[in-house]
Amino acid sequence: MARTVRVPVKPEMIRWARERAGLEVDDLRRAFPKLEAWERGEVQPTLRQLEAFASRVRVPLGYIFLESPPEEPLPIPDYRTISGPPRRPSPDLLDTIYLVQQRQEWYREYLQIQGAEPLPFVGSATLQDDPEEVAVRIRHTLRVNLAERRALRTWTEALRYLTEKAEAVGILVMSSGVVGTNTRRKLDPEEFRGLTLVDALAPVIFINAADTVAARIFTLAHELAHIWLGQSGVSNPQIHLFPDERVEQWCNRVAAEVLVPRAVLLEEHRPAWPPQEEAQRLARLFKVSTLVILRRLYEVGRLSEELFWQVYQEERERARAIARRSGQGGDFYRNLFARVSRPLVEAVVVSTLEGHTLYREAYRLLGIRSPEVFQKICRSLGVA
Repeated sequence: MARTVRVPVKPEMIRWARERAGLEVDDLRRAFPKLEAWERGEVQPTLRQLEAFASRVRVPLGYIFLESPPEEPLPIPDYRTISGPPRRPSPDLLDTIYLVQQRQEWYREYLQIQGAEPLPFVGSATLQDDPEEVAVRIRHTLRVNLAERRALRTWTEALRYLTEKAEAVGILVMSSGVVGTNTRRKLDPEEFRGLTLVDALAPVIFINAADTVAARIFTLAHELAHIWLGQSGVSNPQIHLFPDERVEQWCNRVAAEVLVPRAVLLEEHRPAWPPQEEAQRLARLFKVSTLVILRRLYEVGRLSEELFWQVYQEERERARAIARRSGQGGDFYRNLFARVSRPLVEAVVVSTLEGHTLYREAYRLLGIRSPEVFQKICRSLGVA
């Protein structure tokens, strides 16, 4: 009988890989019964076991053979921290950033070949600028019309409307609730809600689609402010928080004014109505969450701090219940443009059909695997 060959691995590297994935021993005990013994150094895993373990905790196999844990800092600024030390980014967040960077790099090179000019609004604002004035500039550049938004029936339509307006001026907007197309790797909105990669030619916004639709609308507006400011970063904008971080504070104020202009809010507000009922009415009018409305009413002096927190907590629980009931999924082809961004899909398809991009590269960028799917995408764009 052949002797089982085990590989020497430092116990602390096994523990690091598990903790990096945000998992407890109990989460892995069924698949790896000897995990605790591995972490104590009492027994070594086989190569096959180690490969399975590395796959499960989403860490490159070679990392586990290192003498000490590698540094894995976020490749872009982290604006998620309100107070305290920065949090360790999860593998899901890191891999999402890497994927978005790869797509942005390809698109930037594509635009350079096409002779595209830098976008004048990228980095056109500073923290010294009045957030209300910047919000006006954003609405003007995107040609966002409040009357058009009011006419939309649902928050989903409002999100699509704002997304299309951003893409029309040269901003790639990607939205997904999973890493790539891996439905087993769901993104956690408590870790991050959005991120921005600023570039003069190809700015990119990524929105965590695991969040509620109303929350995604605010995140998109918040990330637009990052582009005008010229600041890349990972964000976790939450309307109930008043961040100490100056950039996030400024971006929140711009986002709120983009979606719910102060002058219009004051004109529309009905002070005699009960706060919750009024918040829901105004949320339907502006196509934002009731939480955004409550924050805005507090900011403009129409809601006391005590009443704001009382009503806010009730509305937050209601929003969480809606988020738990809302499922992810849908038609793959319908979601492709949201996940990858329609301008990027169109560019990849055209470049591939013209022979400038290899098909395997196109499949990687689009997150697909077969020629049949690629042909369906071409037909959906009317270029097949």
